[in-house]
Amino acid sequence: MSSTDARIAQLRQAMSRRGLSAYVVPSSDPHLSEYLPARWQGRRWLSGFTGSVGTLVVTPGFAGLWVDSRYWVQAEAQLAGTGVQLMKIALATTPGHVDWLAANTKAGDVIGVDGQVLGLGAFRALSAAAAASGAALEIREDLLDEVWPDRAGLPDARIYEHVAPDACVSRADKLAQVREAMRAHGADVHFISTLDDIAWLFNLRGADVDYNPVFVGHALIGLDHATLFVADGKVDDALRAVLAADGVEVAGYAQAADALASLELDQKLLIDPARVTCGVFHAMDPAVPRVEAINPSTLLKSRKTDAELANVRQAMAQDGAALCEFFAWFEGALGKDAITELTIDEQITAARARRPAYVCPSFATIAGFNANGAMPHYRATPESHAVIEGDGLLLIDSGGQYLGGTTDITRVVAVGTPSADQKVDFTLVLKGMIALSRASFPRGTPSPMLDAIARAPIWEGGAEYGHGTGHGVGYFLNVHEGPQVISYRAMPGPHTAMEPGMITSNEPGIYRPGRWGVRIENLVANRSWLTSELGEFLCFETLTMCPIDTRCIEPSLMREDEIDWLNDYHKTVFERLSPLVDGEALAWLTLRCAAI
Repeated sequence: MSSTDARIAQLRQAMSRRGLSAYVVPSSDPHLSEYLPARWQGRRWLSGFTGSVGTLVVTPGFAGLWVDSRYWVQAEAQLAGTGVQLMKIALATTPGHVDWLAANTKAGDVIGVDGQVLGLGAFRALSAAAAASGAALEIREDLLDEVWPDRAGLPDARIYEHVAPDACVSRADKLAQVREAMRAHGADVHFISTLDDIAWLFNLRGADVDYNPVFVGHALIGLDHATLFVADGKVDDALRAVLAADGVEVAGYAQAADALASLELDQKLLIDPARVTCGVFHAMDPAVPRVEAINPSTLLKSRKTDAELANVRQAMAQDGAALCEFFAWFEGALGKDAITELTIDEQITAARARRPAYVCPSFATIAGFNANGAMPHYRATPESHAVIEGDGLLLIDSGGQYLGGTTDITRVVAVGTPSADQKVDFTLVLKGMIALSRASFPRGTPSPMLDAIARAPIWEGGAEYGHGTGHGVGYFLNVHEGPQVISYRAMPGPHTAMEPGMITSNEPGIYRPGRWGVRIENLVANRSWLTSELGEFLCFETLTMCPIDTRCIEPSLMREDEIDWLNDYHKTVFERLSPLVDGEALAWLTLRCAAI
């Protein structure tokens, strides 16, 4: 029996003792984080699947893992022989896990899930499914505590202050902005669970979550007070005094539920239903009046100030300089030293670590050679990785956390001689990236509406890609943040409006399964461009500074204006980076920024 079989068997025994007919294990924590602290990696521990997203459903006779197309290849390999069935989201023949539960439970059955990690929206969908089949939903059962003997406790890394000049807006001013939004909603108190919102609001950072400088906690904001709920020992006396001077009290992590339960009936609560779990929601007296709306901090932190953007430009230049050093090493060592996808991660992280104000990677580096590059969320492991040799394309998606900004960049570079078909795909992706880079649009345009601009050249070439074109990026915070997202699959609601100061990725791609993948990614910032009697218009400022490999281009597919854009971009890259590098890195930069 495999370890996965044994763990699923233990879970089934615990289900039987509780009278549960099904148990759902989402990839989530009490803060609905993208990257999870070890304590809440239960889906991974049970199934053996290491991807970042997936939902496990276990019944007495079935275990299935629902994942989207980004993870099908990985999940198929990791689930082989475990008894856990791969359920492919978005296939017409495969129902989602909620629909599956509705069809496979009956009256009298009980579906269990830990409500502390189940989003309120997911809870409402699951409740409807249970009602349709006559089943009951039990949200008070955290069976992982019973079956996971060495389960981690709460993260205990110390919280530290993000200070000027990197922190450009004071804690007091941020609290004042949130309180102004609370008053506009008629709210007396506001509860926040999302970690990046809390870190931004209080100008605090931590190390509880891989790649994101945040800490585990909750916050309750009143009109004249605020309470930060974190585990004991995470805030030292000096920082506690600094927070107290701004009217912020520090309390124990577990006291958040008690604080919600003790809200008075004359206090109206502002809460974001998309950013809290049902366990948090049900801790409150249902009679407490509340207004459901997006967290004001989500909107506020998405709009970087001019001072923050200035710091981001400096971080981008340092990041670009690190990449110059890395690529100079790579091209010099290629064909001489043994280089694998794992080596890429080691070397690129080491190059960034030599740069001022660098803190850590902003996500796990993706280095995929040829066929591995066709998997958008591929991750090389010691057990499974490619050697970089022969001919083809190497895709590298990486990023860094700096005190003055967060970076995220994808480059595809030639190894040996790329094929004609590889050059066509590369050029189509480049044309899509350039098209979006050059776009202008009315302020307030819903971000999903911009997606077709990047896809048009790719569609014209008879290709498509399955992921979104752009996501918001934080300021020394999460590499993925909202509310804007450039994807035609997203709903173009009011909260997705493009506003000045937002930083978004621009990353179209083409992926040929089993052959190669191409993705080119820069970060761009919304900037005011034109104001007239017809309104205010925005354009994109490209923030990322790193050459694009012109060896991979098929020139016959490029228009003159597209070539002009690329040459102008490379001129800017050289001007910004050349003072920061020397020797082989400078020689590489000079060569790769040459006009075409």
